[in-house]
Amino acid sequence: MEAKLKQEAASVVQALIGLATLALVMTGVGGTIYKMISPGGWVTQAFGHDFSAGTAALGSLAVITALAWFSRGWSSPGYRSRHASLFVYAFAAAGVLYLAQYWLKGTF
Repeated sequence: MEAKLKQEAASVVQALIGLATLALVMTGVGGTIYKMISPGGWVTQAFGHDFSAGTAALGSLAVITALAWFSRGWSSPGYRSRHASLFVYAFAAAGVLYLAQYWLKGTF
């Protein structure tokens, strides 16, 4: 009975860690997209403040589409899992940075 309880507790802890990782990855992806297409974002900084918001949004969508198209080329399981883990943890780290910045400054 005690072994089963330990196994269930370990499963709950693993599920909570997965949920926290998912939340951080979603925050990282959302924050990155926001930083890219916001009025003072990376696209505006790259092309100047004269650049219209509509064109910036379309350019950002083109970049996201290009990344999605390139990602489908990773078909081998070893290659995919290695890079998928890198992207998950990179966006989770970005999520931590965005949340820390939001907590410290009150804005992204």
